[in-house]
Amino acid sequence: MTQSSSFVESASLPDGCAVDTVEIERVARLIEAMPGELDKLFSKREIEDAGEGPGRIASLAARFAAKEACLKLFPSETALNTITAMDFSVVRDAYGAPYIAVTPAAEIVLGRHLVQEINISLTHSETTATAVALRKPKIIKPSWGGQFIFRWLPYRRKVILENLNRVYGAHVDAAQIALLAQAHYGHLLSLVKELFQFRFLSVARKKSIVRVEGVAGMIEAFEAGKGILILTGHFGNFEVSTVAGIEHFPQVKGRIHFLRRPIKPKWLSDLLTRRFNQAGFGVVGRRGSLEEIVTTIEGGDAIVFPFDQYARRPEGIEVEFFGQAAGTYKSMAVIAMATGAPVIPAASWREPDGTHVLKFFPPLEPIVDDDVGQEIIKNTRAYNRALELSIIRHPEQWWWVHRRWKNQKPRTAQPRS
Repeated sequence: MTQSSSFVESASLPDGCAVDTVEIERVARLIEAMPGELDKLFSKREIEDAGEGPGRIASLAARFAAKEACLKLFPSETALNTITAMDFSVVRDAYGAPYIAVTPAAEIVLGRHLVQEINISLTHSETTATAVALRKPKIIKPSWGGQFIFRWLPYRRKVILENLNRVYGAHVDAAQIALLAQAHYGHLLSLVKELFQFRFLSVARKKSIVRVEGVAGMIEAFEAGKGILILTGHFGNFEVSTVAGIEHFPQVKGRIHFLRRPIKPKWLSDLLTRRFNQAGFGVVGRRGSLEEIVTTIEGGDAIVFPFDQYARRPEGIEVEFFGQAAGTYKSMAVIAMATGAPVIPAASWREPDGTHVLKFFPPLEPIVDDDVGQEIIKNTRAYNRALELSIIRHPEQWWWVHRRWKNQKPRTAQPRS
């Protein structure tokens, strides 16, 4: 971090606001000392937006100050090098107004602080450039039903609050965590209502309530013939979004198979299996099914791998998930390494108007390491990170009732007040 002198004392700044001022001449000397290496300081978009005219250095200086101001909003993560200046960049919208774009690493940090976005203001004089960064909080509005259940029908409330506290407790206060828990109960209530109503809807109506994104990428992956591993978790109303979502690309019916463990009683497990089969999905048992999974992948089909549940040894290994060790399935990394199948993250969520979105993201870049054990761990950590992104984008719609960090001690630190 270069030297900077804020023209406003930090003690006088409102909470969630940061200011940084840099000398334009210092930035000019820094740029001059790094010919051909500006991409270590600025994004490609920032370099292009600065242009080549006389105001180029001042424009880049203002962007540099913006990055530093953003880092000041998250001092702990900055000190730990969880985020760096390159995780923030200044871009302009269609009207020319600047805003902050963030990398996935910074998006996770913002999400754990329940920050929706960072508003930015830039200015410069002949000698200095100044940026003011302001955190815009994520507004959590639980439904009355969620508030009622939290208060009077607190199913697994202790587990939910413990999990939320693990992820958010060091960054937000107890009142916000309680609001998240209430919003989650509201989500569960909506989920139950939707599952009951869904069975009475026509095929056309089911299709209309789900929007599918990333279909082109999925079709391309199928056409490559290497098979697909779909990395997902218990997001949104995963049954409604998948059963209705497949109607948007019926050409893959019968080629997507859910990996799931049998449940008791057997009649219920059989019923759920029949429902998936009727919708056009296959079902593969999680236990003792490695050969079947590999055969399915080698046949060019897709396996949907719910990856967000606790896994005990020997199936699981301890891998970081939201900054804490969590028993995580290693089989997905092993299968991906053995077959070369791409790993495609997917998530679903409910929009405010009650419709659903099922989104397939670009494939994750495989991580290669000379040490096979480390390669498994690094790829498994990348899978957990992909889940973290989907969770923080719609935190109330993840399945917080899981004991995801089973056998780990609860956080001892209390949420900040």
